[in-house]
Amino acid sequence: MDKLNYGAFSASFHQRIGSARLPTNGTIELTRRCPLTCQHCYNNLPMADANAREREMTTADHHRLLDQLSDAGCLWLLYTGGEIFARRDFFDIYTYAKRKGFLVTLFTNGTLITERVADQLVDWRPFAIEITLYGFRKETYERMTGIPGSHARCLRGIDLLLERGLPLSLKTVAVSITRDEIDDMRRFAEEDLGVAFKFDSEINPRLDCSQSPLNVRLSPEEAVALDLEHPRRRDEWTRYAEELHHATMPPVDEVYQCGGGVNSFSVDAYGRLSICVLSEAHKYDLRRGSFADGWNGFLRQQRLKKVTRPTKCVGCEMKSMCGMCPATAELENGDPETPVDYLCRVAHLRAMTIGIPIQPHGDCEYCDGGAGHAALAESARRLRDNSHAFVRRATSVERDGKVFLNVVNAAPAATSCGSCGAR
Repeated sequence: MDKLNYGAFSASFHQRIGSARLPTNGTIELTRRCPLTCQHCYNNLPMADANAREREMTTADHHRLLDQLSDAGCLWLLYTGGEIFARRDFFDIYTYAKRKGFLVTLFTNGTLITERVADQLVDWRPFAIEITLYGFRKETYERMTGIPGSHARCLRGIDLLLERGLPLSLKTVAVSITRDEIDDMRRFAEEDLGVAFKFDSEINPRLDCSQSPLNVRLSPEEAVALDLEHPRRRDEWTRYAEELHHATMPPVDEVYQCGGGVNSFSVDAYGRLSICVLSEAHKYDLRRGSFADGWNGFLRQQRLKKVTRPTKCVGCEMKSMCGMCPATAELENGDPETPVDYLCRVAHLRAMTIGIPIQPHGDCEYCDGGAGHAALAESARRLRDNSHAFVRRATSVERDGKVFLNVVNAAPAATSCGSCGAR
């Protein structure tokens, strides 16, 4: 019998379905409850939140949903939270998904992984497991999580999974608290443990409209500095920009340009279907209707929404580089079409620093001739001229609880993002 490796299988599968609108990739939020109280998190609730627990889908709800997803042609599932192991019925749900044949990825913070949990994952091996680190040093990690002892529990969870040869990778979010330990976490993952590692600096407001996570968001200069500190990351951005430059951009007349509603979807802890995990504004209650109706009716209509006004994002080639999307705009601005200023600044600064050409795209203040262009160009020049400074040094200084690199200190104090005001 001929066998395909996973990469060949995935490529062949996506080639065969082509442009067909099929819900092949699903994200299911099992709970928003979590034993940690991370400062950057967009949706965590206390473990003892009785109201949240009562509102969550039941085990039977999940089984019914999985039956419907299987019938609809879904193949890849991501289980996320909150913390997925906060649910006592996790394995009742997870093993049902495995029996249905889904390729399941698990997102967890690792602190609730015990020997029993790890052994059951051996019996029902997931496609992938990703654990988020919240710092390299104990002090940093627990400053982020707010929970004493959480660092040791996370490391114990990692050890239990590795001892059993489970498919683990590590990741982190780069914020002002963890920024100075990104490379330590990378070495720990890749060199000490031999597992893949990735990081991202994108932070969003909370789903309950609180802007509090933005208090630990990196400045645009710090975010781009991380690109320069990690040559592999810088080169990936350059290659990606080159691909975008040569790609033919179709006319942009629809609000949504991602895979949401085309081949992906999200279901929150309370059984509500949406374009993605960040989209709170428009949802379909799966406990009152079927997934097929939600996918073919509700999400199709969401996906077909047209832009209502011209913005600088509509014709921007770099939009997929900056992370701007209707969901992030809704969270930060209360409107899916209003550009997120922070993301725009980061994307333009990254392009200027690395040397990626920026095509004019409407009335953009950060493009050549715009009101903010000169300041960003000067920041880009400093970043390039002082690239040697991006290897972490003892001469980094702290201001207002944030670590700033010397090259960044040459600039005026960073101001808050203009679109981050509380709603």
